Amino acid sequence: MRATFMYEAGDVRVQDAADPVIEQPTDAIVRVVRSCVCGSDLHPYHSMTAADGPVPMGHEFLGTVEELGSEVSGFQRGDLVIAPFAFADNTCEFCREGLHTSCPNGGFFAAGVGGAQAEAVRVPQAQGTLVKLPNDVDEKLLPSLLTLADVYGTGHHAARQARIKQGDSVTVIGDGAVGLLAVLSARQLGAERIILMGRHKDRTDLGRFFGATDVIAERGEEGIAKVRDISGGHGTHAVLEAVGHMPAYEMAVGAVRPGGVISRVGVPQYEDAPVGFGSLFGPNVTLTGGPAPVRAYIEELLPGVLDGTVEPGRVFDRTVTLEQTPEGYRAMDRREALKVLVTP
Repeated sequence: MRATFMYEAGDVRVQDAADPVIEQPTDAIVRVVRSCVCGSDLHPYHSMTAADGPVPMGHEFLGTVEELGSEVSGFQRGDLVIAPFAFADNTCEFCREGLHTSCPNGGFFAAGVGGAQAEAVRVPQAQGTLVKLPNDVDEKLLPSLLTLADVYGTGHHAARQARIKQGDSVTVIGDGAVGLLAVLSARQLGAERIILMGRHKDRTDLGRFFGATDVIAERGEEGIAKVRDISGGHGTHAVLEAVGHMPAYEMAVGAVRPGGVISRVGVPQYEDAPVGFGSLFGPNVTLTGGPAPVRAYIEELLPGVLDGTVEPGRVFDRTVTLEQTPEGYRAMDRREALKVLVTP
């Protein structure tokens, strides 16, 4: 089969790879119908060394079941399924608490198992991981359904972890796909004022469509000052940080009001960050977030996608074939595309 590998920063290749096979009785083989390039894929695209490559890429996909291990039930060949970016058994104490990303029998696609920017994928813990979709689903819904594998669930996780409630004010840092779907999710949870910090008009226009009431293009201290000005001088109840770099965290600290919550879902590219008296401790600010257990949210979010009342798939603004995946990386890296859909 053909699959995508990253060799080092800026070097993505589509090449022949071994076909995935059942390795454990809890596995399934899924033929990929739709995949995509994630904003988090750009972190290694910027920084990975040749010594760390090549690695398989891609962790979000829809597909059809091709083969099932002997211990997998509830599915049959040909079923259309969503695969969350983290596989999990869905039965352990962490999964039962909705924290599938901490499943002791789980892990992440492309990290030790095959990547999803490929023709087919081995899915460990298939019975707990995969979610069956209607086989007669309208093809126009596939992009929106694909967002349930990661970015919609991740935006929802950011908003849920921030404890957003009716009437709250929210700042969203980052106008990538996750940031825009965090805007959508904050609106769904009842936020009244949603400030989107982004500087790309096509993206912030989509953010307004999803529910942003204000857009701030400025960054750093100037951006913080604008948030505080808009929010009555104190900052907002919640800040959803969807970037992962230190300047975004520093803006979050500056934009949150006393007693508020900073919820981070941008994969942090740092280990040390201010948490002392002057940053979080003194104003009683809560710091939360993490990799989204999207498997816990799919059943909740799926009905709105299937009936068309929610359109998270609008974040996809370019489609490439699998062979063109390296072009998708370049387009996203140059901010020429918001999120790239990959078809077989």
